[in-house]
Amino acid sequence: QVQLAESGGGLVQPGGSLRLSCAASGSILSINTMGWFRQAPGKERDLVATITTDGSTNYADSVKGRFTISRDNAKKSVYLQMNSLKPEDTAAYYCNARLHDFTRWTVYWGQGTQVTVSS
Repeated sequence: QVQLAESGGGLVQPGGSLRLSCAASGSILSINTMGWFRQAPGKERDLVATITTDGSTNYADSVKGRFTISRDNAKKSVYLQMNSLKPEDTAAYYCNARLHDFTRWTVYWGQGTQVTVSS
């Protein structure tokens, strides 16, 4: 079974930092684009950042310059370094990956990890 396991969420004060991790496991032949999405209460799930297999990145305007996405292909993992956090960053953060399992390309999601920015 393919799974995406997230960790690193928590409570942090405004201006603080947090690092999210997501590791894929199971019968995986290849991983394409990986990314992070977030969803605040009463809002739709929005893209935060993505990273391709060759390292090309895209960021939402709201996090550009503050967040950094990276990946470790050997560990089948993707990370999100979040600096200068703001209260509006508060949301459930979801890891996302397009990967090839035993038979096909499939999009997988992590279970979500809560990030709360509050004084």
